[in-house]
Formats: sequence, structure tokens, C-alpha cells
Amino acid sequence: MNEAATPPVPRHIAIIMDGNGRWAQQRGWPRIKGHEAGADSVRAVVRACRDAGVEYLTLYAFSVENWVRPRDEIGGLMRLLQYFLERNEDELHEHEIRLRVIGRLKDLPAPVRQRLRKVEKATQAYTRGNLILALSYGGRTELVDATRKIAAKVEAGKLKAKSVTEETISAHLYAPDVPDPDLMVRTSGEMRLSNFLLWQLSYAELYVTDVLWPDFREADLQAAINAYGQRHRRYGAVS
Repeated sequence: MNEAATPPVPRHIAIIMDGNGRWAQQRGWPRIKGHEAGADSVRAVVRACRDAGVEYLTLYAFSVENWVRPRDEIGGLMRLLQYFLERNEDELHEHEIRLRVIGRLKDLPAPVRQRLRKVEKATQAYTRGNLILALSYGGRTELVDATRKIAAKVEAGKLKAKSVTEETISAHLYAPDVPDPDLMVRTSGEMRLSNFLLWQLSYAELYVTDVLWPDFREADLQAAINAYGQRHRRYGAVS
């Protein structure tokens, strides 16, 4: 008797971590409490990806649109990010997980940028896993920035406009060496991409759960991976 084939594991999972505010509001707490609880879910998911053999995990941590939120909430998020890095850097080293950041990092407060760069540099040689934080990130913004880089090369005579291809655009994104996500997970039941990895998600499998992000744990991620394993990815082909 032939053994059943092992379901495939996505090489790259991208997650829209939604529902922190609602989770807090349901309990009558300030929104920042939801973000604090959501940090525990980040730790759980990083470990679950490591155990499942997922090579890349990209988390939508703070969008370019989030800057319109109340200043106290933004300040709390920035402090929480610094605390998260301080608390979890040792675990990144222990398991040889590389931290990377994508987005318009110049928009972030200087202390946050400095801490991120420090951890990025300290973990850049690791190859057992990649944790990618999308901060001050927007999919359209990324495409604008890529287009500007390409246009500058055309203006300088280093590139001909007619030679621009999909590969050219991909090569000018924030992390051109990172493979496109195989699976995109969104929590809290919302059915939209919210300007997240618009170029890279073209052929990703989408998985939406009603679970709010602070309640999302290892079993929830495994459910998403199991659902992915049942999909048949055709990439435009008939079968």
C-alpha cells in the first residue's frame, strides 16, 4: 500500500494581523492592550513557522495608512515594537532566524530605526528562517519606489525603457531576493488585501479566518497550512 503523500508546506507565509483593536474593545480596554496581546501571537506564529519548516514569514505590522491613527496609539505601537525586539532578539539568535524589514523606514522614529538596523545586522548571516516585518509599508508605495528607481536608471542611460520586464520590477522591490508568498493569511474575517504586497501576492493562496489576531496561535496557523495543502495551484494552466 502506498503511503499518502505529505501535504506541501508553504515556503513563504504572509499575514495581515488584523483585529487587535476589536479584541481590546470587546473587553473594554484601550486599543494598545490589543496590540500588546497581539505581540504574543507574533511569538507563537514565529515558532510555529519554524517548527513547520516555513522559510519566510512576512508580517504586516504597520502600514503607511496607519500614520493617521491617534498619536498616542502610534507612540504606543512604536514603544511596543522596541520592547518586542529587546525581548525576542535572543530567541532569533538561538534559532538562527534572520530579521528583515521592508517599507519606508525613514518614516519611523530614529530610536526604532536604530534598533531595527541593529537586530537586522546582528542576524543577517542566519539561514534557518526569515522574519520580515512590513513597517510604514504599502504595496502601492513599494511599486512607486520601484518605479522611481527604474526611471532614474532610464534617465541615466543605464537601462532602456523597452527592456523593462516583470523581472526588472521585481528586482527593484524592497526585498527582491525574497520569494513571493505562497500563502496569505488574514485574521478577523476581513476580505481585502489592504494594500499589502500587491505585486508579490499575484498567485498566492488566500486564507481568511474569523479569529482575531490576539487569539491566533499555533493551531490556527496549522489550520491555514493544512488548507493550503489541499489547494491545487495551477498558475493559469488548465490542470
